[in-house]
Parts: sequence; structure tokens; C-alpha cells
Amino acid sequence: MLEIIYQDEYLIAINKPHDLLVHRSSIAADVQIFALQLLRDQVGKMVMPVHRLDRKTGGVLLFAFDKETERNMQQKFSNAEMEKKYLAIVRGYTPESGIIDYALRKENGTLQDAITEYVRLEIAEIPYSSGQHETSRYSLLEIIPKTGRMHQIRKHLSHILHPIIADRPHGCNKQNRFFLQNFELITMLLHAASLKFEHPVSKEIITIKANLQSEFIRIMNLMNFKYDGYIAKSN
Repeated sequence: MLEIIYQDEYLIAINKPHDLLVHRSSIAADVQIFALQLLRDQVGKMVMPVHRLDRKTGGVLLFAFDKETERNMQQKFSNAEMEKKYLAIVRGYTPESGIIDYALRKENGTLQDAITEYVRLEIAEIPYSSGQHETSRYSLLEIIPKTGRMHQIRKHLSHILHPIIADRPHGCNKQNRFFLQNFELITMLLHAASLKFEHPVSKEIITIKANLQSEFIRIMNLMNFKYDGYIAKSN
């Protein structure tokens, strides 16, 4: 059963597990189970995704029950009227905060403006050697993407040389191999923590939050991150 974290007459949101596709995709033709199908069967009615999350990303995934709400919500995403917050564990100690303003190319080669803000919440140094160093350093980040480009957060963090742990192909192969061999981690440590927006019908301000999932929490514990403050509770 999917974890439903918000529902009303027009919208429904789940805490999407890591490694679950939103819907059928030609790049994963062998996959037979999707969030769209599972949620439709669980609630017994049609649902339509109003945005996307990468297969490897967990967290808040929002659906509409009707076409008009779907269009309204997609427009809010297009107009940057949605406040999105993510959590990620990345390689190294990042600056305490930053703005990544780095254009990204679409598949057709066209450049698109892309802006990501982040705040460093915690740092960790663990007594495991990865490469030439005797210990390994990591940062827990809260991330607010100001634009919505494909793989934007992943590409931007890689661009500033602080890739997300277990990100493939934008991450660090050495780190990914290190976490696989030492901790059996295959889950990318990127979590869609919350969405905040004006409801398209009631005009109320809605905040939807998703708890961290088990693999993310396991690595947080490994690094002694005090994650209780960042596990969101639904309003």
C-alpha cells in the first residue's frame, strides 16, 4: 500500500518510495509496476500526476482527480508557484549556503536557465577510508529548486563537486561503489520533503510533507545526523 499523505476532493499526494517509477516509460520498458497504477487501484478511481519525481527519488508526489485540477496544478509548477523543498546527503563539506545558477541543456541541446538554492543543515565525518583520505566527509542539505529542469538538483550538485550519494549517472562512481560495498546502499539519497502551494479551488495555502524513508534514515543514523527535526509531519 502506498502511503497517502494528503487527500481532498481534487488532489491526492503520496510519499513515493525510492525506485518506483511515476508512470510507464520507454526507458524502463521492463518495469510493470508504477505509482500511477498502484494509486489508482488503491483509491479505486483515476488519478493524474501533476509533476514528476525521478525513479530514484522518494517523497511528495502529487496527483489530481480531474483534468481541470491537473491543468491548474501543472500551470502552478510551470509558473514556479510551488515551493519545493528537498533533502539530500552529498559528498564533502559544502558551504553553509549557496545559490547554483547554472544553465542546463535539454535533450535537443537547448540551454535553459536553472537555479537551485541550498542550506547546509549538518556535516559528518565517518571513520571509513574512501580513496586517499583516512575518513570520509558528508553534508546534509535542504534544497529549494527555483526552476524545474530535468535532473536539476542532481546535475547542479554534481556541478559544484558535491554529488548526491548513490546518484547514477550524475554522482561519483567512487563514492557510489564505496556505499554499495560497505553499506549495501543502492538508494539515491534525495528526498522530496515538502510542497507548498495555493489550493486551486479553496485558495487555502497547503503544505504537504513526507517522512524520510528507511534507507535514507539508515544512512542518517550512520552519520549521526539528528534527523528528527527534518522528518516532516503532515499538517
